[in-house]
Amino acid sequence: MRPMTRRNALILGGVGIAGVAVGGTGLLMNQGAPSLSPSDIDAGGEFIEPTELRSAGGALAVTLESAPGQVTIAGRTVRALGYNGGTPGPTLRVRAGDTLSVSLRNGLTDPSNLHVHGLHVSPENNSDNMFVTVPAGESFDYQYDLPANHPPGVYWYHPHQHGFVTDQVFGGLFGAIIVEDPDPIPADRERLLVVSDITISSAGTVPAATSMEKMSGREGELVLVNGQLNPGMTARPGERERWRIVNASVSRYLRLRLDGQRMTLLGIDSGRFESARDVEEIVLAPGNRADLLVTGASGTSVLRTLPYDRGSSGGMMGGGFSPATDDVALATLTVAGETADEPAAIPRQPTPRDLRSTTVTARRELVFAMGMGGMGGGMMTPTINGRVFDPSRDDETVQFGSVEEWLLTNTSPLDHPLHLHVWPMQIVEQDGQAVETAIWQDVVNIRARSTTRVRIAFEDFSGRTVYHCHILDHEDAGMMGIIQAR
Repeated sequence: MRPMTRRNALILGGVGIAGVAVGGTGLLMNQGAPSLSPSDIDAGGEFIEPTELRSAGGALAVTLESAPGQVTIAGRTVRALGYNGGTPGPTLRVRAGDTLSVSLRNGLTDPSNLHVHGLHVSPENNSDNMFVTVPAGESFDYQYDLPANHPPGVYWYHPHQHGFVTDQVFGGLFGAIIVEDPDPIPADRERLLVVSDITISSAGTVPAATSMEKMSGREGELVLVNGQLNPGMTARPGERERWRIVNASVSRYLRLRLDGQRMTLLGIDSGRFESARDVEEIVLAPGNRADLLVTGASGTSVLRTLPYDRGSSGGMMGGGFSPATDDVALATLTVAGETADEPAAIPRQPTPRDLRSTTVTARRELVFAMGMGGMGGGMMTPTINGRVFDPSRDDETVQFGSVEEWLLTNTSPLDHPLHLHVWPMQIVEQDGQAVETAIWQDVVNIRARSTTRVRIAFEDFSGRTVYHCHILDHEDAGMMGIIQAR
């Protein structure tokens, strides 16, 4: 990797700057204004994918400018955030062994930075370094060197400036990264579905979150696919489509169904099953991704996210929260016409690595809780091991090259999805029940008042990075720690 270039970026002792000014993203946030509901907006329209940028000759160099502006969301022009003027930002398509260079230009009125979520790359220098701050109006050059054996799949990018993450992602700053398969998987077409939610006031702006929304994790009034409200797609009977689905919501869980069509799951996050699995439902916590094959059957089917119980804050001080109870139409697939030729067989994938028989160097426990104090008004504060995030403190030091087992204990009444940067996790036990197959994810959900056990191989890259709850309001409130591998 080339030496880090400063380009007006700050490398801080911590991940961010404490305190957030409402509206500091450059959006006009008027909390009292009524918000638009799906019934206020014309749904439908043809499914549109984000702009795509592909690597060539082993490299991809792009410029991403994060800025507020007039952005098209659900067919309306509103004032929100975007990369290069759009939300989602451009899709970055690369291959294992490639070098991805990103010049981030911060057009916000707040500091920002960039996280390449799920990529197995270095956490240091000008790679996926969470201790880089790009001040408002300035720039920074990132370079990510993907290993030659990097897992294929769908990943994504978004800001990770502590204290500002939720407002920036909720406002529209996110985009997908696709690492190509070394051997193509036969499909008639591919589609990328970046699912997000947002609230838009009647004035066409993003309202500020309430204290209760921040405590529980905000969920937007509008649930979108590629910035659209229930777009339409068409296919022929028998055609096989590959859908890469990203849950870019800051708190919303997706419980996905596509009744009437055959869904075959290749994997979640960077994990790939040896054999694809037919499924009826897929649950994606915030930050999770699904690699899915859909085989068309005549008729019209709606991709829906059904209600998911992620717990309730009703017993906490300061009020109560209960998850949304509606089922939401995300996209509509119409299958008609002449039956297509039967697609080729889905090739078997390499056998996933299994750490269950590997010697464990160390064991540790992370306890996720909603403790007293903080967040204003006597409300609860999200903590890990009883502590809120401190940018000057290393919470965990692990031996580079080791395999560790972590017990993830959630004592709170809300689910907490754990995201560990750089190193994926193998789930080996959930609520005391052993997991029978090798499942690898970089976001692992821990149900309310339950436990999950994972194993992690701290290999390929040493350095300092973070782990945190991917309910981004919880991350900003301090449910995050620093890990050092050396």
